Amino acid sequence: MKNLALLLSVFVLAFQSARTPEPVPEQPEKFPKNIILMIGDGMGLTQISAGMYANNDKTNLERFPITGLIKTHSSKSLITDSAASATAFACGCKTYNGAIGVNDQKEPCMTILEQAETFGLATGLVATSSITHATPASFIAHVEERKYMEKIAEYFVHTDFDLIIGGGMRYFTNRYTDQRNLYKELQEKGVVVSDFSIEPLSQCTVSTQHPFAYFSALDQPESVANGRNYLPQAARFAPDFLRQRSEKGFFLMIEGSQIDWACHENEGDKAVQEMLDFNETIGEVLRFAEADGNTLVIVTADHETGGMALLRGENRESIKVKFTTDYHTATLVPVFAYGPGAEKFGGLYDNTDIYYKMRALLRFPEVESK
Repeated sequence: MKNLALLLSVFVLAFQSARTPEPVPEQPEKFPKNIILMIGDGMGLTQISAGMYANNDKTNLERFPITGLIKTHSSKSLITDSAASATAFACGCKTYNGAIGVNDQKEPCMTILEQAETFGLATGLVATSSITHATPASFIAHVEERKYMEKIAEYFVHTDFDLIIGGGMRYFTNRYTDQRNLYKELQEKGVVVSDFSIEPLSQCTVSTQHPFAYFSALDQPESVANGRNYLPQAARFAPDFLRQRSEKGFFLMIEGSQIDWACHENEGDKAVQEMLDFNETIGEVLRFAEADGNTLVIVTADHETGGMALLRGENRESIKVKFTTDYHTATLVPVFAYGPGAEKFGGLYDNTDIYYKMRALLRFPEVESK
C-alpha cells in the first residue's frame, strides 16, 4: 500500500508539473532607431486595390505584418484636407483644414521632425509635389493657411534639416512677397543645393558631410504619365544618406503626392500609374529596412480622394475605375507597419495617434508648443 501511495504521489506531482508550464520570460520592448513615414496622398483601399490588380495581383504592402485603420476627420470637418491631416501626423493635434503645423487656436505646435532634429536625429522630407505643399510643409512650418507657400519656404532656411527633395523651387527663387533668394541662403547656410535645371537627381554627386536639397521642378513636378521618375530613386538614396548623417538615427517622411491629384481629376489610369510608382517606392524603403533591422516603416494616407470604386465587369487586364466625387471623402484609410514597434500600429484609432506612437517609439519626452 505504501508503494502504491508513493506511486500515486509521484503521478500527481508529474501531472501537475505537466499542466503548469514554465513562465515565459517577457521579451524586451523593441524600439526603432529610424522611422520612415510614407504617405500616399489620397490613397484609400480602392486605390491600393487598383494598383495591386494592375501589378499582377501583387503589392509591396503585402510584406507588412501589421495593418490598421485610422480616422481622418479634422477638428471642424468630417472631411479633412491634406494640411490638417499632415499636421495631425506631425504634431498629434486635430486642427482646421488649411492649417500648417498649428493647432485649432492657430498656435504653433512642435512637429516630430523638429523634435527629431532637437534630439540629434537626421531628418528628411521627400515629395512628388512642391516641397512647400501641404503635407511636407506641415512637418517643418507653422503657417495659418497652406496657400502661403513663400512664407512656408522660409522655414526651410530656419530649420536644420538634412535632406529635402521635391518641387517648388520658385518659392525660394522667384518670390513675389520679397526679393530674397532662399536658394542662395540655403547654400550660404552650408546646404548643398541642386535642381532639375542642372542635373537629374540620379546624377547628383552628394557628400554626406553636408545637408542636401534638390528641387525637382520650378513649380509642381510632372506626373508619372508625363515622365516623372525620381520618387523610387529618392527612396533608394535618402535612407542611406540620412543614416550616415547621424549615429542617433533619423526621421524621414516620403509622400506620393500625386495619387491625390489624379483622383481629384477623376483620372483612373493616372491614379493607377501613381500607385504603381508609390508601390515601387515602398519596395525601395523595405529593401533598406530589411537590411538595416533598426528601421520602422509606416505607410498610410492623409485621406481618400475621389470616392474611387472598382465596378462590375472590370478585370485585371483592364483596370477602369469610377469616382463618386472630385474631392476627398471621410472614409477610414489603412495603416501598414514593418520593423521594430510595428505591432503598435494595428487596430483602429485616430490619425493623431500616429504621432504619439512614433514619439513614444523614438522615446522623445513631451514638449511644449513652440
